[in-house]
Amino acid sequence: MAGVIFTALAATAVTAAAEATATAPVSVPAPSATAPATANAQQFTLSNGMTLIVKPDRRAPTAVHMLWVRVGSMDEVDGTSGVAHVLEHMLFKGTPTVPAGEFSRRVAALGGRENAFTSRDYTGYYQQIPANRLEDVMKLEADRFAHNQWSDDEFKKELEVVKEERRMRTEDNPRALMNEALNAAVFVASPYRRPIVGWMSDLDALTADDARAFYQRWYGPANAAVVVAGDVDVNQVKALAEKYYGSLPSRAVPVRKPREEPLQSGYKRIAFKAPADQATVTLAFKVPSFQLRPDAKDDPDALALTVLAAVLDGYSGARLERALTQGPDRVADSAGADNGLWGRGPQLFLLMGVPAQGKTATQVEEALKAQVARIAREGVTPQELARVKTQWVAGEIYKLDSIFNQARELGTQWAQGWALDAGDQLITQLRGVTAEQVQSVAQRYFGDDALTVAQLVPQPLDKTRKPRVAPAGARH
Repeated sequence: MAGVIFTALAATAVTAAAEATATAPVSVPAPSATAPATANAQQFTLSNGMTLIVKPDRRAPTAVHMLWVRVGSMDEVDGTSGVAHVLEHMLFKGTPTVPAGEFSRRVAALGGRENAFTSRDYTGYYQQIPANRLEDVMKLEADRFAHNQWSDDEFKKELEVVKEERRMRTEDNPRALMNEALNAAVFVASPYRRPIVGWMSDLDALTADDARAFYQRWYGPANAAVVVAGDVDVNQVKALAEKYYGSLPSRAVPVRKPREEPLQSGYKRIAFKAPADQATVTLAFKVPSFQLRPDAKDDPDALALTVLAAVLDGYSGARLERALTQGPDRVADSAGADNGLWGRGPQLFLLMGVPAQGKTATQVEEALKAQVARIAREGVTPQELARVKTQWVAGEIYKLDSIFNQARELGTQWAQGWALDAGDQLITQLRGVTAEQVQSVAQRYFGDDALTVAQLVPQPLDKTRKPRVAPAGARH
């Protein structure tokens, strides 16, 4: 029912940032005292081990209430892929006191909106409501978190909705299918090799008891956090959280197996055939993940790789666009770069391109590599470095005008095991990335031994096939 399945390939904060409009050279602005989502945010541990994070923002009489569970598709086991996302759907199917569908109707009656999302690393549920109705949604969400229940027949019906989502979003999308095959080829031991929505064969075999077991295993207070942002009083929110969430029975969080990805020691390539209008190519390089946990050592290469991705594809007219998609000798209709900066699992640096008419995927592949090789030889300019830093900081500041984004950032950071000031730390460290570091990572991470290439090989289209319609009950 509910759910936003995030893309299987990790996104970077730089490419999501608002594009800067100033022309180079530019200067990096001083930090804003009011910009970070962490300003005035407070974190508490409730009596049963649940985390509470509260961020007052008095600009409008609204509030965002989010429940985060530190469990996603990476916590599944083989044979039950997709269960995290299916369970997210099932949380809209009622409790002993709230019938199926009633949760959403009550939130709407309060003047609010609500939804949920599943990623590799976490699952989240949210409501945005008038601030004076916060207690109502806290009571509803705590009941759903602790007392979710549904019949086997209800599960079977909702499972068909999820399967139709997979057909529409993945199986009818050749690039999505190729990316799914790419992940399965890139990762050997990491659970990131499985699609968030699940393999269709696993969905076919999934049972209601599989979802109930996943719910009982992971949906405990010590594995969850409540995030509240908006026109709220911290002490009042804390009292409400203790009343509705702190009284829930506590239980230990299961020990997670490490499932470390082994070192890749050779080039991989897949040719993926699917009905499509155009070829496409994606190059995936294994790279380090950025960590801000107290028990982890930060790797400055992760931020330098993110800056590299932004130099290549972080703004209009960046290097890949100019070199590959413009001029009489252009080889691509589109080209991009993306670095998976953080996550609970291993990360990838991606180079992507769609060949122009008369050009091949192999030509695009070589052109993408050539642009990274050029930076490895020549480095980046001070103007490029300043621009992407300015752009990132501006994007981080402007996006936090939204109360929803403030809550979401705090929840995402909690799910990674980071401290409240992680956003400030990230920006501070980003400011320190040098041109020499960017050139260095371009020299060290783009060899064939860590590379997997996927090429989409177009097959004839079925001209008689009608497009699918979103299934009833789909919320995203």
